Amino acid sequence: MAYRVRFVDPAKNYAMIKEEIDRAYLEVMSRGDLVDRAQLRSFEGNLAQYVGTKFAVGLNSGYDALHISLRAARVGPGHEVIVPAHTFVATCSAVVNVGATPVLVDVGRDFNIDVGRIEEAITGRTRAIIPVHLNGYMADMPAVMALAASHGLVVVEDACQSLGSSIHGKPAGSWGLTGCWSFYPFKILGGYGDAGAITTDDPDLALLARRLRYNGEDRDTGEYHAHGFTCLLDNLQAAFLDVKLRHLPAWIAKRKRIAATYREGLAGLPGLLLPHYDRPAFNHVYQNYVVRAEEGTAFSDYLKEHGVEVLTQFRKPYYRHAALALVDRGFPETEALCREVCSLPMSVELSDEDISYVVETVRAFYHR
Repeated sequence: MAYRVRFVDPAKNYAMIKEEIDRAYLEVMSRGDLVDRAQLRSFEGNLAQYVGTKFAVGLNSGYDALHISLRAARVGPGHEVIVPAHTFVATCSAVVNVGATPVLVDVGRDFNIDVGRIEEAITGRTRAIIPVHLNGYMADMPAVMALAASHGLVVVEDACQSLGSSIHGKPAGSWGLTGCWSFYPFKILGGYGDAGAITTDDPDLALLARRLRYNGEDRDTGEYHAHGFTCLLDNLQAAFLDVKLRHLPAWIAKRKRIAATYREGLAGLPGLLLPHYDRPAFNHVYQNYVVRAEEGTAFSDYLKEHGVEVLTQFRKPYYRHAALALVDRGFPETEALCREVCSLPMSVELSDEDISYVVETVRAFYHR
């Protein structure tokens, strides 16, 4: 259907920065800079600086970032890796595809892993923890890092939804051995096709990741150091992302203003929980504005029927898909989230009129 308010509008976003994007395109194409050229290295350097790490390695997707991170951390057969029960399936699939076993842990009301439940899931086979920073709000990384240190575990951050977020000023993606990023088009920093990256302070891991992304080859020497993969970040996408990265601080500021308007306009509605956690030193960048509606599907269907495009991620928990053969140990908070979750439109393309219409439509549902 034709929505009055789109969830995101990539074409409108392109129009906002068209001159800069077109200039980047012409630079790449006129020089024939198609694979592993200066634009990629520029973006990697700027991303590392933004995240606060020494290195960034551009990859083809957020999944590749998770997969390569686990391989570089020597996670494999016989190991267990703790992952949240509520996340995109790629977090868990990366564990399975390196030969390790995912062990699921329930989440808290902020959608992130419940740190208080991690220790009971640790066994002698546990090798790593993958905290996921969902929706622009970070998992409790001080607690995760302390727990990992006490058990000698590797931490790989799935930060795909939280570029720009931080705790006590320390950015997402700079806490663990690696930070894993997705630049899928609908992300807070999105390309024009899939893309991803790893951030790290470890020079050996960064070097290994660069080799693994290009079939195990060292591009400078031509020597093969491993059986690798083909998951290099496309040079043209890197050029586009470098342009968008310059705008990210201003775009985050606008997202926070939109979130504040939603909060004011939707406060006090019965059965609607808003994503404002007010935890000191935790910086929410609102990759998504995810509410919890007790009426679940009826709520999200009403908004769509009245012209507001929303997402419901995910009505069915990933561990309930039989083909994935995962162990459901009982995750009551995840089950509740999946019944209630609904992401309202949240993007820098939204106009004041769009935001007002979303607020009016939500309120109309509760006053129907």
